This record gives sequence, C-alpha cells and structure tokens, in this order.
Amino acid sequence: MYEWIKALHVIAVIAWMAGMLYLPRLFVYHCDAQAGSKQSETFKIMERRLLKAIINPAMIVTWLAGLYLAWAGHWFAAPWLHGKLLLVLLLSGVHGFFSRCVRDFGADRNARSQKFYRVINEVPTVLMIGIVILVVVKPF
Repeated sequence: MYEWIKALHVIAVIAWMAGMLYLPRLFVYHCDAQAGSKQSETFKIMERRLLKAIINPAMIVTWLAGLYLAWAGHWFAAPWLHGKLLLVLLLSGVHGFFSRCVRDFGADRNARSQKFYRVINEVPTVLMIGIVILVVVKPF
C-alpha cells in the first residue's frame, strides 16, 4: 500500500505544481484586461476553476498522502523531512496568497502589477527545487 500512496502523492504534487506555476501566469495576463471586460471575466472563470478544481484538491491530497508516507515510513525524526515540511508549509502559504489574489481579481480589486506576478511566479519553482533536492538527495 505504501508504494500506491507514494504514487498518489507524486501525482498530486505534479498537479499542484502545475496549477501553482500556471495561476500566476494567468494573473500576469489578467493585469492587462480592463475590469469588467469580457476578457477579464474569462480570466476570473479560468482562475477560479483552476484553483477550485485542480490546485486546492491537489494540495489536500499532497498533504494527506505525504503525512501518511512520513508516518508509515517512520520519517518524522529525519532532519531532511523537517526541511521539506518547512518548504511545503511555505508553498502552502504561497497557495493561500494565490487564493487571495483570485478573490481580489474576482472582485476587480487587484492592486499589483504584471511585474509583481512575474516575480512571484518563480517562488513555487524555487520551493519545488528545494523540496525535490531534500527528498531525493536527503543531504542531512
């Protein structure tokens, strides 16, 4: 069963990361759309559906499967897991921030620039790199 849960965990991580990398890209383009325009309304739908149908469920499955794997594999004492959990908590915080951005765009009250979203788009990538290194290499 452990291997099946690990496969589920990896699938959920891939889905979560795909959404976390795509959503801020939508924000970049949404910044150009005039509030109330057909284009803006289309972006609102895309952002909301991506968050609700893919990103949120994928994060939940990632956490549940990951915690099971840590428990079943007796990894909670491993220092690399502590680092990984810290990075996953930060990624979850970014997820929460993106959720807030979806609400702000949905209410036509985004106050951030395209440049901001271009920069913030790199944060999930950097966190993912750290997480993968910790899991695969287990440097400590």
